[in-house]
Amino acid sequence: MNLSNYIDYTFLKPTATERDIINLCKIAKANTYHSVCINGCYVKLAKELLKDTNVKICTVVGFPLGAMSTESKISEATHAIEDGADEIDMVINLSYLKSRNYVSVLRDISDVKRAIGNVTLKVIIEISELNKNEIVKACEIAVDANADFVKTSTGFASGGATFTAVKIMKKTVKDNAKIKASGGIQDFETAVKYLESGADRIGTSTMLKPEKDTLQKRNSKIYRRYMETSQKSEVSLDVLKDIKVNL
Repeated sequence: MNLSNYIDYTFLKPTATERDIINLCKIAKANTYHSVCINGCYVKLAKELLKDTNVKICTVVGFPLGAMSTESKISEATHAIEDGADEIDMVINLSYLKSRNYVSVLRDISDVKRAIGNVTLKVIIEISELNKNEIVKACEIAVDANADFVKTSTGFASGGATFTAVKIMKKTVKDNAKIKASGGIQDFETAVKYLESGADRIGTSTMLKPEKDTLQKRNSKIYRRYMETSQKSEVSLDVLKDIKVNL
């Protein structure tokens, strides 16, 4: 399976340097990832580095707490778009959600969505801080606010994506929004499982490679070992048995 079109290749550490972003964009370009996900201060740099590619630029808004004013989120989002951002990942206001102030949660998301128009909006609901009912409610509000995606995690809370949460999210949003699984996804097989569970996009800071690549390299080493041993005409029965088992 080719994961490239599903990957938001991410570097959101507060210590990210310009060199980190240059390397991130270089890898994303080489692997034709869907996007790079970066902090807003580097959107202009990424736009320049990726101007002749199909790799999109995603940036975060209200990150990582989501507790600032809606006006601040709108300003941050619109400024990022002016700098070249193609997608916005916005953190939900967990304080409002936990207070069951659902009207304010809805207004927060819908006002940002109206401000950015057709630009893709992903709403980060931070599943590690929510129970099942709160996950469902957050997803319902995001759909009502016309968000394009609901996203599992910022990566800065107590936990990341889980298969259970993704399934709950998918059951809730159905085809009315897409799902981005993010946080703790560090290998190819796990990413595929998330897509099979209902995710439409994967956020990761790790280059994801199929396990078979490792297996192929391992078998290549075994074959070279076999050839070297054969050329020396010193193949013992024990070595041949070991080679056959590993192959």
